[in-house]
Amino acid sequence: MFVYLSKKIAIPNNVKLNCIAWNKEEGYIAVAGSEGLLKVLKLDQAASKGGLAAVSNLSMNQTLDGHKESVKVVTWNDAQQKLTSSDTDGVIMVWMMYKGAWYEEMTNDRKKSTVTGMSWTSDGAKICIVYEDGAVIVGSVDGNRIFGKELKNTHLTGVQWSPDNRLILFALANGECHLYDNQGNFAMKLSIKCITLGSSSNSGSSGRVQRIASISWYSGRVTANSRYRPVLAICYENGKVQIMRNENDDAPTTFDTCMRNVDAKWSHDGSVVAICGTLLEPATPLRDTNQVCFYSPFGQLYRTLKVPGSDITSLSWEGKSLRIAMAVDSFIYFANIRPDYTWCYFEKSVVFLNSSSGNTSNTSSSVSSPMNVITFWNTVTNQSFLKEVEPTLCLAASNEHCVLGVECVSSNIKEIALSTLEARAPGQDDHVYQLLLCNSIGTTVDSKYTDIKPCFVGINSGYVAIASQEEILIWQYHTPKSSSNLPGVKARKEKRFHIDDVPTGVDLAKDLLMHAEKRRVHDPICALALSEKLLLVARESGVINEYSVATVALRNRHTLHAKVHKLAINCNSTRAAIIDHVGVMTLLELDDNRETQLNFSRVERKDVWAVSWAKDNPLLLALMEKTRMYIFRGNDPEEPISCSGYICTFEDLEITSVLLDDIISVGEIQSSAHIIQLRVKSLRDTDDLLEHVGLEDAKQFIEDNPHPRLWRLLAESALKKLQLDTAENAFVRCANYPGIKLIKRLRHIKSELLQQAEIAAFYGEFDEAEKLYMEADRRDLAIELRMMLCDWFRVVQLYRMGGSGVSDQQMETAWREIGHHYANLKSWESAKEYYEKSHYLEGYIDSLYHLEQFDELEKCVEKLPEKSPLLTKLADMLSSVGMCSEAVQAYLKFGDQKAAVNACVNLRQWGQAVELAQRYQMPQVNTLLSKHAAQLLQEERLSEAIELQRKAGRYLDAARLLCKLAEREVEKRSPLLRVKKIYILAALLAEIHLKSLSVSQLDYNIDRNTLLDSISLEDSSCIERIWHCAEGYHYMLLAQRQLRFGIMHSAVITALRLRDYDDVLPAEDIYSLLALASCADRSFGTCSKAFMKLESLSFLPEKTQQEYEELAVSIFTKNEPEDNKVDSVACYACDQHVPDNLPSCLECGARFPGCISSGKPITHPTSNIWICSTCHHCASPMEITRHRTCPLCHSLINSLDK
Repeated sequence: MFVYLSKKIAIPNNVKLNCIAWNKEEGYIAVAGSEGLLKVLKLDQAASKGGLAAVSNLSMNQTLDGHKESVKVVTWNDAQQKLTSSDTDGVIMVWMMYKGAWYEEMTNDRKKSTVTGMSWTSDGAKICIVYEDGAVIVGSVDGNRIFGKELKNTHLTGVQWSPDNRLILFALANGECHLYDNQGNFAMKLSIKCITLGSSSNSGSSGRVQRIASISWYSGRVTANSRYRPVLAICYENGKVQIMRNENDDAPTTFDTCMRNVDAKWSHDGSVVAICGTLLEPATPLRDTNQVCFYSPFGQLYRTLKVPGSDITSLSWEGKSLRIAMAVDSFIYFANIRPDYTWCYFEKSVVFLNSSSGNTSNTSSSVSSPMNVITFWNTVTNQSFLKEVEPTLCLAASNEHCVLGVECVSSNIKEIALSTLEARAPGQDDHVYQLLLCNSIGTTVDSKYTDIKPCFVGINSGYVAIASQEEILIWQYHTPKSSSNLPGVKARKEKRFHIDDVPTGVDLAKDLLMHAEKRRVHDPICALALSEKLLLVARESGVINEYSVATVALRNRHTLHAKVHKLAINCNSTRAAIIDHVGVMTLLELDDNRETQLNFSRVERKDVWAVSWAKDNPLLLALMEKTRMYIFRGNDPEEPISCSGYICTFEDLEITSVLLDDIISVGEIQSSAHIIQLRVKSLRDTDDLLEHVGLEDAKQFIEDNPHPRLWRLLAESALKKLQLDTAENAFVRCANYPGIKLIKRLRHIKSELLQQAEIAAFYGEFDEAEKLYMEADRRDLAIELRMMLCDWFRVVQLYRMGGSGVSDQQMETAWREIGHHYANLKSWESAKEYYEKSHYLEGYIDSLYHLEQFDELEKCVEKLPEKSPLLTKLADMLSSVGMCSEAVQAYLKFGDQKAAVNACVNLRQWGQAVELAQRYQMPQVNTLLSKHAAQLLQEERLSEAIELQRKAGRYLDAARLLCKLAEREVEKRSPLLRVKKIYILAALLAEIHLKSLSVSQLDYNIDRNTLLDSISLEDSSCIERIWHCAEGYHYMLLAQRQLRFGIMHSAVITALRLRDYDDVLPAEDIYSLLALASCADRSFGTCSKAFMKLESLSFLPEKTQQEYEELAVSIFTKNEPEDNKVDSVACYACDQHVPDNLPSCLECGARFPGCISSGKPITHPTSNIWICSTCHHCASPMEITRHRTCPLCHSLINSLDK
């Protein structure tokens, strides 16, 4: 940061000031002094955007009457906009704003002691007032007393509320600090480490008590970034300072200001504490004894500001900490603060660290910081890109890239970083850092981990240089552009060395100090600058080391008898600008052909806080001196320009600066108003000469002050006046080859109107050029111009303006280009319209595809001729959305049968693929099909394999796989209905296979059994087996259904038929069901046989068999094992009467087919039966009338067939 005095206000009658307070919200300044003086002032804001930081006019200067004696304490209630003041008589007055003026609201007069301190809570609800005699009053904002307390034998000098308003800190006259809660109860005594209380060794005279000059407890918003930062500052008059993280901090930061401390205040974000006082031992008595020191929360001295006068009494920060006010004698001094923001500029983009995510000063608190947010703001498009990174330590930019130095604090990133680093020195800390190379939108293009803390950083077109306090690393980075230009890029070069080393550039090893013990440095690094050729590294003693970037050799050492704050090297590495710690800027000659020394006599400027060399002229230098910008040409300055922005770049005689204060500190949204473009004097003078004098005088001036930008201005002005010789001369002087070619072209054009049109087009004034072409009756040239600009809308307008004479081909070309325009914008509806007008089928197809109008896309197949290359593209589009048939049609029309088959395979349309393969004799499809099916089976994807075989027309193979699926379902004990359905599906696929084998001689509907006999025995057995399994599960379900509905005799008959399916169903299930049904039907003879069968099952556990025996005993001890209900029917073969529950005749052995509806035997299967046309199973006509579908295969019943 940099601080400089900017304004001074005198108090009338030389009244001595005692205190000053600056309202953080509205900007009012309260000053108080002797003779009851109390004033409220307000400074005018800048009149224009980006105006000067130091404003000059007072918009308010009101004297508040009421105090009779010297006013000692003033404090603002920022939340409630009230002012509180107190004088030596103990009179306390509260002031409020009413109709633009301040009026007394309330008064309190204790008349016993003097008020030594007042403090409002952060929310403005309470005030704590302490008196010198130990009295304490806590009151509310409306004037009510909350409590009062008398601290006996205690003299108080100050008071502060804790940030959370729960504690009150009292400063005692004996140097102690006591802490009370907000109800007035004593809590603890603060541990003071900076002095030894009660001793005189640290005092100016023997036995003197160390008095507290000021206590300041930061109560602003605490971000995650500043959570562990010290916030409580305790300053003693002898110069000792202690800063604590909280009231329990046992290891506070302590330091000595070497002055008699008077007052201390925190900045608005708690990142800087300002301490004012007078020197204890001034070099010159009564002169420059007042000063303000700015410290970090960790005691690091940022800046010291000398303040004129004999006695400084108080200070106060502005709301955003960009200014500070000081009360000195009878004057108010204002100083401007120039924070060291973490920022850079390149590629028309401002890159900065958001204030909410990190403090502007580089402190050691970054160890505990969370992620930071970096903003990449494009100043041309006003777009912002945010990048979240680890805690950021530094930023620097070159032509096309910027580098971020961050600390790795996340455990996972830190682990990765440590693993990538080579062997580390023993005992070395585990801090790891990363360098991120980013483009203008925040994308990381290269990165590097290192254990060197990047306190200082520089970047050029190929290297990044970083430095800690003692080590330097030069890293050669690679970008996508550099890698593409250099095929076979060699390994990256990394050069690391210690500041005390003297590298010669010969075989500089990467691990020069990697394994060496860490050396202590008594003269650490304080600044760094990098150009394309040189690296300058400054040390605190004033020594500047000059290294060659290419060889990393120490070329020279320069000595400056001051600590360097900033360094900047010009574009050809012949000069460097140096700003020391007090703001003095000098120039250093780096050219080997000159005497290397500091040229103090020629260029030396004070109060400089920023410098920037021109990118295109090594003699041009821009510097910021207070609120003025100076341009140096060599050693001579131009007239200053008022500006308060930070210099971004200096190029082409224009300086770009950005108002970072408004963006970062104030928090305004970035806009073009925050960018300021300033022109150097020579550019302004050239414009004036060209506008008001003439070309010859301007030419003479430019010859005296040559620059390519000025020659371009002269050429433009000469061209506008058609003075081609002067323009050609100017183009030659600035090496503008397009301009020279323009002059050559203009010499061949006779018409002045056309010459002016060419000139207007050259400078981008295309509307003017078109107008001139039309005036010259050269519509063709206007059309050609618009074609070159790809302004096809205007081309169409110009075509229509011409009436006849425009061919259809020209219009179609224009329509097609407009279609391309809309296609690039992804506006496919408009693109489709113009492609259709232009009959451009390729674009039309693309538009339909993106609009998902696939019906229209399908019609395009018919529009395209055979062998058209667009057919392949169209087929690929159709295939990508699953339109297999249409894609095949397009492929076949193009003549690519193989692609058609591949499309079917990719879309799993195996049936169509096999059909095409057979038609075009491509046997490899069957092989591919088999391999794919085997792969699916290997991966246990059985259902997909079944679907594959079915689609490929391999119905019997699909049926076999379905049988496997059914067996798996049986193993999983799935519901019987699910198993039956799977077997039925397999059987139906088998029937489809049979049907596909039918020929004219063998009709499936008539000769099914003949067809079954004609195929292989294995296949016919497989088909019969599938139906057998389906029948078994069907009859099992039928028997259970009959039993449930109470049709007991039918259930017994169906269960008896299940005995033929013991190879499909578990025998225990069959005979258990039979025993249950016959017992319910009171057919105990059948039931007895069923129990006998169950007891004889050898695979049953002994316990289960015993349970069956016990159950049989319990049944048959009560019932005789005889069947009571025995109905008989006549056998259709031998006419013998047999029981109706038997599936075959006992005499002749003829089998009775079962009715699939009732389960009963059909004793006359040759007549009066119904046969399903799908599954070919029979049923009784009387039973089937109750069904709409076949009970077995569930196919729809159309008619009864006998």
